[in-house]
Amino acid sequence: MERNMSNEKTKMPELDAQARSKSFDEVALGYTREMAMSEANRCLECKNKPCVPGCPVNVDIPGFIHEVKEGNFLAGYKKIIETNGLPAVCGRVCPQESQCEKTCVRGIKGEPVGIGRLERFVADFAISQGELGVRDLPEKNGHKVAVVGSGPAGLTCASDLAKKGYEVTVFEAFHTAGGVLKYGIPQFRLPKEIVDLEINVLKEMGVEIKLDMVIGKILTIDELKEDGYEAIFIGSGAGLPSFMNIPGENYNDVYSANEFLTRSNLMYAYLYPEYDTPMKKYGRVAVIGGGNVAMDAARVAKRLGAGEVYIVYRRSEAEMPARVEEVHHAKEEGIEFHILTNPTEILGDDKTGAVTGMTCVKMELGEPDDSGRRRPVVIEGSEYTLDVDAVIVAIGQSPNPLIKNSTPELKTQSWGGIITNEETGETSIPGVYAGGDAVTGAATVILAMGAGKTAAESIDKYIQG
Repeated sequence: MERNMSNEKTKMPELDAQARSKSFDEVALGYTREMAMSEANRCLECKNKPCVPGCPVNVDIPGFIHEVKEGNFLAGYKKIIETNGLPAVCGRVCPQESQCEKTCVRGIKGEPVGIGRLERFVADFAISQGELGVRDLPEKNGHKVAVVGSGPAGLTCASDLAKKGYEVTVFEAFHTAGGVLKYGIPQFRLPKEIVDLEINVLKEMGVEIKLDMVIGKILTIDELKEDGYEAIFIGSGAGLPSFMNIPGENYNDVYSANEFLTRSNLMYAYLYPEYDTPMKKYGRVAVIGGGNVAMDAARVAKRLGAGEVYIVYRRSEAEMPARVEEVHHAKEEGIEFHILTNPTEILGDDKTGAVTGMTCVKMELGEPDDSGRRRPVVIEGSEYTLDVDAVIVAIGQSPNPLIKNSTPELKTQSWGGIITNEETGETSIPGVYAGGDAVTGAATVILAMGAGKTAAESIDKYIQG
């Protein structure tokens, strides 16, 4: 096939916006073989590989894309899993546009190569052929390592250590493995079945996953050490939601995005009555925030039957941390955006606890703040009331304090994040490592995976040294 010199990515087929806003079926349908090979042929296979440093797990991107060009899809998959244990997940939820695709040479005069779409394609092809997973593992080396949390950081650390011959046990607080991949990301963006397939690969590699194990409560870090684990990785995520501390946040119909998405995703509320976890039906829902979590919560609310769903964000759309694709999909599905708007009070019925509205003010951008972004400033006299019967707060999360409180020698930031050596992932306790959202606060799946990889490398050096 000749090189594809189009300045635009090969379009990804998607479900119709009207149909999908009432369905939890996956929105993006994936490439066909022909689409994948056509898109792969846009890659220039640059000798200096500028895309690779943009990937937190250093996938050989030109290498795997070359295999797709040649129609060697399984070879492309095997090239990816040399460094990335969750390609079917990453191909769906990675913010490629701000990482590997950001430095793609084809992006200088047009759109970059659709690296994420091609990664998803080869992973889905491997699934269709029953070829998911890693072969030829080494003999067990007799060393035991504990991993706390089965989100992307923990799964990646466990996978890399299993590839080196370690006996790895993952301790997961919930009743099912997957962490934020399961409780935080909706079915229409990342099907649960895909996450389960990736986790099964880990089990086939000999990793043991213990569920309903709340570390810091059932077992402490010290007790894990006493049980013979020579090193411990903490990848327990950021499950403690933040609120705005405005009047009215204690009404019954005010949710953290964490609670709202967990009820929908992990407890299968979207499949009621097949699963007996009903969600209260609302007519008008406001979601406060501008990140991917806010987009997910808004799109879930729409699918659960809300007639009107509003995103309320205090900065401009250009400053929204959400992926452009997620904002685009939300708009297509009828989500209404109230940009440069800040809530000041949630209104409700004090007798029933029901939400009746939300008072907001309009904002304008003033001088830059410490982050370099222009600070939102209230426009005097711009106050108005948004008529809603539910509010979802999606303004960030921080780590759960259970491990910190049960491990006094573990040094943490004032807001709860575990303090680590950035290069190794080691904490203030020798042999104990941490990474992902437990260290950074809520961030991306791929950054958590990068931290898991770094820690696995450091743990190997620590134990062998």
